[in-house]
Amino acid sequence: MERSGRVGEGGEKWTKVISAEQGLLDLHLRDVIHYRDLIFMLIKRDWTVAYKQTVLGPLWYVVQPLISAVMYTFVFGKLAGLGTDGIPYVLFYFPGNMLWQYFNKCVGCGSNTFLANQGVFSKVYFPRLCVPIADVAGQILRLLIQFAFLLCIYFYYIATGAPIRPSPLVMLFPLLLVWIGAMGMGFGLILSAMTTKYRDLNNLVSFAMPLAMYVTPVVYPLSQAPEKYRFLFMLNPMSAPVEAFRVWFYGAGSVSLQMYAISIGVSAIVLFLGLVLFTRGERTFVDVI
Repeated sequence: MERSGRVGEGGEKWTKVISAEQGLLDLHLRDVIHYRDLIFMLIKRDWTVAYKQTVLGPLWYVVQPLISAVMYTFVFGKLAGLGTDGIPYVLFYFPGNMLWQYFNKCVGCGSNTFLANQGVFSKVYFPRLCVPIADVAGQILRLLIQFAFLLCIYFYYIATGAPIRPSPLVMLFPLLLVWIGAMGMGFGLILSAMTTKYRDLNNLVSFAMPLAMYVTPVVYPLSQAPEKYRFLFMLNPMSAPVEAFRVWFYGAGSVSLQMYAISIGVSAIVLFLGLVLFTRGERTFVDVI
């Protein structure tokens, strides 16, 4: 824990004091603010490394969801005959995959924080929380590239008279990103604290996340879910933000206040538990790993 302005025995003034004192709710959030320049540097580093010696550069983040949308159109739209609530296929599948991959990446980056950075963490002190925050911020930048491409398709369909009725709630899209990012980071931090002791959890996460997509209304609208299983989708915290995007931007589908409350409540609880477990785990993870 850092403290400022303490005076040593010889009269010297220390600007920073690092101690082992830590309470259950001491999450070091103030320290993260002090190291905001480091967060920006980590974002820039990851961005540079990701696109170094690539031909398409950031366009790769458009190619992947676009190809997925085309495949979903063929498999789920044409072959399986699943409806899209009247939304054009590309507009339906592209943002669903975009938001899910954003959540998936936030979980994955957070869950690997200790294992991927153990060499740095064991040598240099800085708030460990800076790393997952930088990862989530980097994922937001990648999603914004995809969203810019989606807007081009979106306005094309509006110009051609597609049955799209955007809501004023589209202005809340930045909050939607914070909502999903907080949820994904919370799950990731919990997993990161646990994988230091149980390495096989990484294999479980890699197996479970693709399956979890199919119990989230990504490739089908919530209206297509059987009524008797509808409560399972309400308990899935990712159902509300994915369906809310369609309600806000297309005027299709519906999200009840109960679904909003459950998803936001789960996101807040998961993020808080993740911060607590991550902060407690950072003290001993070097010895465990």
